Amino acid sequence: MKIAVLDDYAGVALDYGDWAGLGDVTVFSDTLAPGPALIERLAPFDVLCVMRERTPLPASVLRALPRLRLIVTTGPKNAAIDLDAARAQGVTVCGTASRKTTTSELTLLMMLALNRRLLPEVASLRAGGWQAGLGRDVAGLRLGLVGLGNIGAQMATLGRALGMEVAAWSMNLSDARAAECGAERYESLTALMGACDVVSVHLVHSERTHRLIGAEAFAAMKPGAVFLNTSRAGIVDTGALVDGLHAGRPAMAGVDVFDREPLPADDPLNDAALQDAGRLLLTPHLGYTTEATFRLFYRETAEAVRAFAAGAPVRVLA
Repeated sequence: MKIAVLDDYAGVALDYGDWAGLGDVTVFSDTLAPGPALIERLAPFDVLCVMRERTPLPASVLRALPRLRLIVTTGPKNAAIDLDAARAQGVTVCGTASRKTTTSELTLLMMLALNRRLLPEVASLRAGGWQAGLGRDVAGLRLGLVGLGNIGAQMATLGRALGMEVAAWSMNLSDARAAECGAERYESLTALMGACDVVSVHLVHSERTHRLIGAEAFAAMKPGAVFLNTSRAGIVDTGALVDGLHAGRPAMAGVDVFDREPLPADDPLNDAALQDAGRLLLTPHLGYTTEATFRLFYRETAEAVRAFAAGAPVRVLA
């Protein structure tokens, strides 16, 4: 088989998976958008091994790949693959397991770095200066969680451990679920945004949540409030976030997910003034990129290819 491993930015796929005896493995470290160049790249391959949703595989691309037999995605689901189109062509799509704590760890790191002015203070020291301002304690602040699923619940635990009050809202959040996670349930997104010192997004991106958080929500935020998005870019109106930052609401933001990835230089979030002032912290989608996670991803990816080649069961995506 000819196997393509896509979007290996870290250059670890061959080291972390056992590809011996599987066939001709080609690793790509860059990302191509859906279109003729991507189709030309992928046309020779029987198997595509994809890293999360870095390279979308819509029907227009899949239909142009008659040789394709198997797609393996890292993680148990992938919204960027047209599963119906794959099935129609007889292409098997399967996934791997995933680790569950990495995103909440990154969110905690961003929250602390912004509130304690970590980057501006590091920059001051490197420039030959000393303390240049005052950070704020998170103990006693109210942490607002937009979404209280697995990652939101982890954030509730971490927030309480730091002495924060925890509040939450989502479209289907029940009093029982909020109480289970030690959070106060708010009746609306705007009410949550207006009451909390830190707001962190932990929703699934869907038609209902697309651009859910926009100008009205940001305008409701408290002075000094911090906004964090380590979930999905599509949940937030990017333009409204940038406008809100310039207007001071939110006062600071940390963003790990973007409408276009890798982040283009002309993206509205690439605002040098906001970043230099320490009010906007951008990270290149690090929520899931840890050594342990990638060892799991590539080990199980190679195992799935081996099982498919042997006619054994694989973890098929529904």
